[in-house]
Order: sequence, then structure tokens, then C-alpha cells
Amino acid sequence: MPQEPVAVTDPSPIAVNRLRRDRSVSFRLAPGAGERAALAAEFGLVKLRKLRFEGLIRAEGASDWRLTGRLGATVVQACVVSGDPVSSRVEENVTRLYTPDAPEPPGRADAEVEIPDDVDVEPLGRFIEPASVMAEALSLALPPFPRKEGAALGEAVFSAPGVAAMTDADARPFAALRSLAAGSGGGE
Repeated sequence: MPQEPVAVTDPSPIAVNRLRRDRSVSFRLAPGAGERAALAAEFGLVKLRKLRFEGLIRAEGASDWRLTGRLGATVVQACVVSGDPVSSRVEENVTRLYTPDAPEPPGRADAEVEIPDDVDVEPLGRFIEPASVMAEALSLALPPFPRKEGAALGEAVFSAPGVAAMTDADARPFAALRSLAAGSGGGE
């Protein structure tokens, strides 16, 4: 019969050889201001206001371990249009299966990599690192194009001095035909 989980709040890696198959390990990570600032710098964020990652590591099958967790963060990014700060809430469920049967990642940066069918499967090593899983999950969950509400791109017009600039309307498929029709007076 499984026992109550052992609680961990330390972000240090958890040694697999210290895990018990009959007892799960719960974890709760809430990095302090310095750790959040380092992650914000690493991911190009204006600020990482809040971050927490909590979950459970439990035995699965004869030799595997499953990590399940919930990531929550409040991030501030620069708007892709205006550069103004944009605040977003990130909430993600996270799962990883650590197994000795998982393929090892390539050792070289230029090596070809085949993406496995199940991207949540990791090779079982000597440690399980909830803090690394938290950072990876956060990086994958960030909004790719943060945009401040109401921010809109204006029309950019570039030309040499004395030359009429081409506008977005001129680039539309039938703009040239319209200008020809307008120049000819609509017919002969």
C-alpha cells in the first residue's frame, strides 16, 4: 500500500537511488526574486513576477518514474508592436516520464535529432530535476508574440527623396490594374 508522499521544497535535483517505489515525492518550488530575475534574463522577459511549480514524482511500472505537475507564472514581456510591457498569466500542466528505455540525446550540437513521438519521455539518469523541468516548461509556455491591447502596426512607407513611395494598397493584387483603368479614363 503506497504511503503518504514525502514533501520537497528544495530546488536541488532528486537522486533516483533515494526514491522509494512505494512512496511518492511531492514537490513545491517557488523561486525567490533573484532566481526569477535570472530566469527572466535567460528568457528575454521584462520581469517574472510570480513563479511556482508543484507536483508529484511517483513510480510507474518496474523501472520508470513519472513527474506530474502544475506550472503557474506571471510574466511581463515587451509588446512586439510598441515595446510596452505586456503582462500574461501562464498556467500549464506538465508531465515527464523518466525511463531507462528512452533514447539518449545526441552529444553534438550539429547531430541530427529525431523527435520522438512522445516528447514528455526523458532518459532516466541519476537525478530527476524539477527545477529544470519548471524552467523548460516555462520557456515553452511563454506567449510567442505578446501584444498590448490596442497596439497596431502603422503603415511603413520608404522611398528615395523625390520618388513616390509604394504603399500597402499599391502592393495589393489588382492595384496596378486600377491605376491603369484610372489613367485611361475607364475606356476609349
